[in-house]
Amino acid sequence: MTSVIRHVTIDSADAYRLAGFWSQVLGLPVHEDNKPGDEDALIEGAGLLFVTVPEPKTVKNRVHLDLQPEDRTRDEEVERLLALGATMVDDRRTPDGRGWAVLADPEGNEFCVERGAAERAGEPAA
Repeated sequence: MTSVIRHVTIDSADAYRLAGFWSQVLGLPVHEDNKPGDEDALIEGAGLLFVTVPEPKTVKNRVHLDLQPEDRTRDEEVERLLALGATMVDDRRTPDGRGWAVLADPEGNEFCVERGAAERAGEPAA
């Protein structure tokens, strides 16, 4: 017998608000049953479950998400995410075009933005 990962659960101060940010990042809706003020909020298509907890985030995440843009370059995606409310934590991009950017969502959870598949192959993004 084995198990499958049903959700990746992310503690938050405001589950619905944070799910809204990630909904915009991923282009996937917050579950239709979730409303502002709910204790939890789900982005079902990504398997991300946000749960409201009383304690604030205090240290670096031990687990984080790595994003790969599908229809734009890494740098274009970084700019889009910053405009949505993310913050730059550590810019690990290199002059030769490699590397990644470490960002944080509005509640301080770190995540990385890597190069897209087209960039990895040396092709322009679609």
